[in-house]
Amino acid sequence: MTRPIVITGGGTGGHIFPMLAIAEQLQALGVAKNEIRYVGSRRGQEKDLLSGDIRLTLLPGRGLRRSFSPKALLTNLGAVLSLGAAVVISIINIGIWRPRVIVSVGGYASFSTSLAGALWRIPLVSVELDAIPSASQHYLVKHAALRCTAFDSSMKNCVTTGVPIRTSLETLDRSEQARTQLRQSANPPIESTNDVVIVMTGSLGAKSVNTAVVELAKLWSSKDSLTLIHVTGRRDFEFVKNSAPVCNGLDYRIIPFGEMTELWALCDVAITRAGAMTVGEVCQLGIPSVLIPLPGSPGDHQTKNAEQVVASGGAVMIRDADLNATLLGGALESILKNKITMGASIASLAKPNAARSIATHVLGVARQ
Repeated sequence: MTRPIVITGGGTGGHIFPMLAIAEQLQALGVAKNEIRYVGSRRGQEKDLLSGDIRLTLLPGRGLRRSFSPKALLTNLGAVLSLGAAVVISIINIGIWRPRVIVSVGGYASFSTSLAGALWRIPLVSVELDAIPSASQHYLVKHAALRCTAFDSSMKNCVTTGVPIRTSLETLDRSEQARTQLRQSANPPIESTNDVVIVMTGSLGAKSVNTAVVELAKLWSSKDSLTLIHVTGRRDFEFVKNSAPVCNGLDYRIIPFGEMTELWALCDVAITRAGAMTVGEVCQLGIPSVLIPLPGSPGDHQTKNAEQVVASGGAVMIRDADLNATLLGGALESILKNKITMGASIASLAKPNAARSIATHVLGVARQ
């Protein structure tokens, strides 16, 4: 039987979607579906998002909490024990599978598999989605046969490929005609002359961002040239709905979730965190953005991601600690006045066909 290609990572959709995008392109390049194995975390979204007729192994473990409270220390002790179990399982699995190559997209779920691969001398391709490697990748990149980075890098053994995004987004039709039709088909229809702002901060949402957007909606309740689509995440939906103002001009729409293909197709400006996948998508689609990095992200990588985009002239960054409705409103007004120029600037960072490029490099390493 042909030795498989192992793709590992996970814990969040920000890792799982790149795994799927790379696998999709590997298959397009001739790798059979049953020659690809996915390895993720039992605690993450893998069991939901990586469903169907695929070869999926889920390992124990969780990320470490960055706190010295007694509860956090106890949780971290459990995390270390689970990691030890995951390493043992991975060493056994990799020894049985003997993959041609291991592809790591980061996240705590990838560490044990990548470490086991190093012990078995299996070549590793490290796909680094953020401006700096994740903690799980930082300790293993010296073992990587190749590092595929999202942002330009002069580091040794690196190739800049960009962020691998889904084909459905990479080929998204954002032409004026397509957007007009989509606005008309919305329920209720969106005024054709309105600017559309999408707020999206992940499946759970972000309380600080959601609060600032509600307050901004109150300040802009009479603004009749704007549609504000507020994707709250499931945690804050009731809070936002109960706090929302009655608007006599602003088209303010509150939803817990949304199909991002449709929302990005409508979008003129985004308000979002600065995770690698989101940054990759807004760059690819040319959507000028207000980026609000997640405070306390490992290595402060979301701030580093945002700074790369701000330097291009395609985004405004607001630190979470500084966020309020007035500051957010000022950033939005500035972007809306310059949305065409800023859209072109952020699009200049796009790396088209990133998933295909990564898949091609993976096969090159596998053949070696």
